[in-house]
Amino acid sequence: MKKLITAEDVLSELKKMADPEKVISKEKKFGITTSNSLGIYIKDLKTLAKQVKKSDELAFELFESDVYEAKVLIPFFFNPKSITPELIEQWIASFDTWEICDTYCMSFMGQSQYAYDKIFEYVNHKNEFQKRAGFVLMVGHHFGHKNAPNTDFEAFLPIIKSQATDERNFVKKAVNWALRTIGKRNKDLNKLALTTAHEILTLDSKSAQWIAKDAIKELESPKVNIQDYPRSIYRPK
Repeated sequence: MKKLITAEDVLSELKKMADPEKVISKEKKFGITTSNSLGIYIKDLKTLAKQVKKSDELAFELFESDVYEAKVLIPFFFNPKSITPELIEQWIASFDTWEICDTYCMSFMGQSQYAYDKIFEYVNHKNEFQKRAGFVLMVGHHFGHKNAPNTDFEAFLPIIKSQATDERNFVKKAVNWALRTIGKRNKDLNKLALTTAHEILTLDSKSAQWIAKDAIKELESPKVNIQDYPRSIYRPK
């Protein structure tokens, strides 16, 4: 397997994988509309990432290339320990699709020590994908910080309720995702998330109604998978 060491190497491979029909398909099926897209699916980028040399410098060069898939590729090889608050701000500012937002926020950004604080900076952002980032970071914080205390997630619930009336598609879906994720973290947060969902249900908003009903349906289901994080509390030895 050829190792891709330079930005030129990576960009060359990406261009070989380009598929204009997939650009159209991603727009129609998934609402992914962006400039400089080559039309490459995430699963193929993950495969390509195995060939890429893990290098922060390479990641920075690919980001500056302005090729959409080059940016989406970065989270699959970037070192989470190299992230800084300034870099988070720079990269979130560039988000223009849910795909790149979720890929970054669910990986190294969500795993970082800065994720919790950054959530509060973005949940009130005026732009759709930057605001979405705040809520996807809540989800990323769950997956990246399994030992985080319940108080972290309890602090998110009032925000989720206050922003549930945002009618923008990619915001309301992220708010719903965050609420459902919190409700599945452990049995205590399940109860609190359900209480929040029922409170949201009383709001006079189509978005709030959808968020609440969808969350309640899953979180009250007998088949819901309630996890046990942090395990030091919910699965003691």
